Amino acid sequence: VVSHYHYRHYLRLVFSCLPDKLKKIDLTANEIMSIEDKTFMGLPELEELIIRQNHVSQLPSLPETMALIDASQNNIGSKGIHKEAFKHNNIQMMHEDTFCNLNNFNYIRNALEDIRLDGNPINLSKTPQAYICLPRIPIGNLV
Repeated sequence: VVSHYHYRHYLRLVFSCLPDKLKKIDLTANEIMSIEDKTFMGLPELEELIIRQNHVSQLPSLPETMALIDASQNNIGSKGIHKEAFKHNNIQMMHEDTFCNLNNFNYIRNALEDIRLDGNPINLSKTPQAYICLPRIPIGNLV
């Protein structure tokens, strides 16, 4: 039996041994409780991270090469996202259900006050449904 503490360190060790050229990681529905902050920093070409349907409460630091992050269906609150986590990445698209529950239009994510996507090549106006539950529109390009 691997304890939660050892499992986290095991994840970090596994990712540090992967090839530098790795571009996509999909950890969907793996019962992951937490990811150590620097787990993916040794992957300089990582572009896509999919960690949906887990129990993660905080996003780890990510390389600047990121183009897609899917952390839906987790327990991430406002304190689980670094202040400028998305500002210096390469986010090009956003799924419509990234922040909001599209089955419940009354659901408001008050805890997510400021989302900064400026400095990314994403056009926020292409997926307006992704932000309808937020108290404010994310900062970034609208054209």
